[in-house]
Amino acid sequence: MNARSNRNKFLITAIALLALLALTIWAAFLNLGPFNTVVALGISGAKMALIFLVFMDIRERGKLVWLALGAGFFWLAIMFALAMSDFMTRGWE
Repeated sequence: MNARSNRNKFLITAIALLALLALTIWAAFLNLGPFNTVVALGISGAKMALIFLVFMDIRERGKLVWLALGAGFFWLAIMFALAMSDFMTRGWE
C-alpha cells in the first residue's frame, strides 16, 4: 500500500470511530431498560474490531497471531464466566 491509501484508510477509520462515539453518547441518553448495557457493549465491540483490524493490522498477520487473539478472547470469556458465577451465587439481601 502506498502512503495515500494508508492515510485514507486511517482517516475513514477515525471518522467511523468518532461516529461510533457519537452513537455511544446518543445511546446513553436513551431509556432502553436492561438493553442499555447490551447496546453499549455492542458499540464498544464494533470499535474494538475496527481498532484490531485497521490500526493493529490483524488482517495481514499470520495464523499464529489469529490463534493468540482467539486464545486471549477464550481466556477472557473464562474469566467473565468465573466472575459471573461468583456474582450470581452470592446471597444479596
